[in-house]
Amino acid sequence: MHISMDPPHTDPNHPVSDLHALLLSNPGNDHVARKWRLFARALLNASGSAIFVVDPSGTVAISNHLVQKHLGLFPGSLISTSLPDFWPLVQRVLIRRRELRDQPVQAGGISFLARIAPINFKTDVIGVLCLLEDRTELEKTTRKMISFQELSQELDAIIASSDDGLWICDDQGMILRINAASERLNMLRAADVVGRNIDEMITDGHIDHSVTRKVLKSGKRENLLQQTRSGRKLMLTGNPVFNAEGKLIRVVVNERDITEIDALRAELEAQMAKNDQIQRQMQELQIAEMQGGAVIARSANIIQALSQAEKVSRVDSTVLILGESGTGKGVVANLIHTHSARADKPMIHVNCGAIPESLVESELFGYEKGAFTGAAQQGKPGYFELADKGILFLDEVAELPIASQVKLLRFLEDGRVTRVGGTRARTLDVRIICATHRDLEQMVAQGQFRLDLFYRLNVIPITVPPLREREACKLSLIQHYIDHFTAKLKGGKPPRLSRHALDALLAYTFPGNIRELMNICERLVVMAESPRIDVEDLPATVTAGLSKPMDYGLDKLEGDGNLTRAMAAVERHIISKALATHGTQTKAALALGVNQSTIARKIKKHGLG
Repeated sequence: MHISMDPPHTDPNHPVSDLHALLLSNPGNDHVARKWRLFARALLNASGSAIFVVDPSGTVAISNHLVQKHLGLFPGSLISTSLPDFWPLVQRVLIRRRELRDQPVQAGGISFLARIAPINFKTDVIGVLCLLEDRTELEKTTRKMISFQELSQELDAIIASSDDGLWICDDQGMILRINAASERLNMLRAADVVGRNIDEMITDGHIDHSVTRKVLKSGKRENLLQQTRSGRKLMLTGNPVFNAEGKLIRVVVNERDITEIDALRAELEAQMAKNDQIQRQMQELQIAEMQGGAVIARSANIIQALSQAEKVSRVDSTVLILGESGTGKGVVANLIHTHSARADKPMIHVNCGAIPESLVESELFGYEKGAFTGAAQQGKPGYFELADKGILFLDEVAELPIASQVKLLRFLEDGRVTRVGGTRARTLDVRIICATHRDLEQMVAQGQFRLDLFYRLNVIPITVPPLREREACKLSLIQHYIDHFTAKLKGGKPPRLSRHALDALLAYTFPGNIRELMNICERLVVMAESPRIDVEDLPATVTAGLSKPMDYGLDKLEGDGNLTRAMAAVERHIISKALATHGTQTKAALALGVNQSTIARKIKKHGLG
């Protein structure tokens, strides 16, 4: 763009030395020239852009009010001084005689886009016209548009990646969008349903019911169970979307496939019912053992552990019972409860390792109505609430997930619990006793157990020694459980252990501790066919580690001289030892040089199975 500037009534022969001389001279009629200058100034001020004219020396000849206001440029101002970064652009236009467009300029705290054009008078360039457009608002709008685009992309990505189905409809029930998960769940294509009304979908048999229609009618959140043509069971949740005026403009429907969840829930409920029954039986057995004097302590280390338990029973401090599986940690917990001031209140026994990880929080802390799919309509109290005023025994506490460890720590600090899905905290009076066979310090080092929780639980640790470290207790425990199971299962006089059988039991290390000893004693009582229990009647796990040869029951010959019985005892011992050594019937048969069917028959004959 080249600008030619011819003021009215100018003399063609009038010498013009610069732009100021042209604009400020009064050729011809002074009145007309003055009116022309006023008109030119009014014209410039009427523009919404910042406009000014610069002569070849860089002096401002004309500037409108926007330039004067925002840039402080008045006629006579030097561009090189006032706008030093802009002056090189003006010089380029003066030299090349070509205009520059969209040049970014920062001045007066405002961002401009500049258009700089030469002003031609006859054959000379006598100045430069500078037109600056304020782009501040444009930049703000552009940034907002970019932000909206990014947000739209994020929303698209979220909708597309969701495993739940999503339907979006307008206020007339017209389907605007469905995601890939919904296509998969309903066996539909988005291209076939977008643009159709939800009522058409019902008429065509694609869906049975419409949660969208329920939302449009009620104007509030609605839920609906629906079965697809493929037999999948869906939980539909419809949510209304309102505009600023409060008018409903959209309905967003979330579809969740609960087919597997329903099946798992039913299986879980059945399993939990079994677990609860087993748990009650175990608790009843423990109580019966306590009342029957089954806490047998002959060794100094178990006496010390029981003494510690009795002492801590008088206070409400947190107790951590440590020991291998089967050592009797639950019995120690019962002892604390029995001798405590809370003995008339319940002690709730929870095996943390037996609860599925996804249900730990809802089982321990309870849940509110509608907290999750399948939740009971009235909600459910957790074990903490059930143990209020009593004791909560968290067996295998090391198996708690990290998230539940945090909530347990919070309860230990303030005595308050909040149900899953709830907002109201409940204050409870519960004493905590924990037990574990795991090395908690090692778990802390591996990041599997919280250090702060370990410190809160480890206030009073009690270590229950394994049976291999309670040699003085073994004989009394064996005699006690032989008598106990005889009275419970058979009645009459308990069988007598031979010297060799008793020596073998006393020499055995019992890796399963008290629990294994009880099981062995019960087996011996049930399987005993005579008043005497000998080495060949013992399980292979007990006799496998014997270092000295056994007499295989030959001492029985002294009483009745029965060779058949003695040979049966030898055969039983040999087969038992072969099975313990080789592990399978096939390998044992190969080692003994007989067929596997022979071994199987002998196992059945001697009751070794």
